Amino acid sequence: MGRTLESKKQIVEKLEDLLDNSEMALVLDYKGLSTKEMSDLRSRLQQSDGVCKVTKNTLMRQAIKGKDSWTGLESLLTGTNAFVLIKGDVGSAVKAVQAFQKETQKSETKGGLFEGKLLSQDEIKAIAKLPSKEALMGQIAGALNSITSKIAIGINEVPSGLARSLKQHSESGES
Repeated sequence: MGRTLESKKQIVEKLEDLLDNSEMALVLDYKGLSTKEMSDLRSRLQQSDGVCKVTKNTLMRQAIKGKDSWTGLESLLTGTNAFVLIKGDVGSAVKAVQAFQKETQKSETKGGLFEGKLLSQDEIKAIAKLPSKEALMGQIAGALNSITSKIAIGINEVPSGLARSLKQHSESGES
């Protein structure tokens, strides 16, 4: 028995809500994946605030209708699709998808959309190579700490240099 119009509307509303809270979407061809493998992918994605939804392309078309930032997905809505919607650490989620695909050898990424731009396979791979949010924060904190240390040393050197100059001047004046 097919879905009722009311249940389809509820699914579209849920998809719209997920899209509103997502930064990036990947479209995967999930043909050949077992339920266990899909569950594995979903659990990997939870760690980086990503979700994997399998839905009909027509329902996804309804969900993206009128949303300028998501209309680029339209060209990817053919065949058997799973939609990975990411709202947190984009790099970690893409890494999780790619690791899953490497292990299963059954799924491939058709494409993705980030900030309204359709992504090529190379761009998706580049995103996966980015360091995690935590690593970037650590790098920024390290850089800021380095800068503040240099400023403190520089500020400290001004009076010290002035004191040395005055001392040297006073010693040369006494002789």
